[in-house]
Amino acid sequence: MLVVSNTSPLLNLALVDRLSLLHQQFGQIQIPAAVLAELRVSEALPGSRQLQQATSAGWLQVQKVEDRALVQLLEQDLDRGEAEAIALALQLRADWTLLDEREGRRIASRLGLRVTGVLGVLLRAARAGELSSLPEVINELREQAGFRIAPPLLAEILRENYPLDN
Repeated sequence: MLVVSNTSPLLNLALVDRLSLLHQQFGQIQIPAAVLAELRVSEALPGSRQLQQATSAGWLQVQKVEDRALVQLLEQDLDRGEAEAIALALQLRADWTLLDEREGRRIASRLGLRVTGVLGVLLRAARAGELSSLPEVINELREQAGFRIAPPLLAEILRENYPLDN
C-alpha cells in the first residue's frame, strides 16, 4: 500500500507516542523533502526520537517530488509541506494521503486523492482494539500536541464510537 503523509499527522502522533499506529496500519509511509524539513528530526524536540526511529527503521522514507510546477501551483493555497505531499501522492498514485489541515484535505480530495488524518488513524486503531481509550488519546493530542478539533466533530466521533447504553 502506498501512503504519503504531510507533517501534521506524523508530528501529532509522535508527540503522543502513537507514531507506531501508522506503521501498523500502513506499513511504509512516504514523505517529501519539505515534510522531512518541517519535522526537524535532527533536533532535540518533542517527538523527534520517535520520528528518528521511524526513519532509521526504514518505514518512514523520503521521496523526491518530480513535478515542481504542480508544487508551485499548490503553494498558492497551501504551505510547502502540504503542497509537496499532495504532489508526491499524485506522482506515486498513493492509496492514502495523510493530511489534517482542512484546505489541504479539500484540495487533495478534489484531485482524486483518498485522504485521512490523525482522527481517522485513531478511529481505525480504536476499532481494531489497539487503543485502550480513544477519548484519552484525543485529550492527549489536544493537551500535548495542541491538536484542534471542532467540538461538534468531537461530539459526533464520541457519540458514534461510545454510544450511551440504554
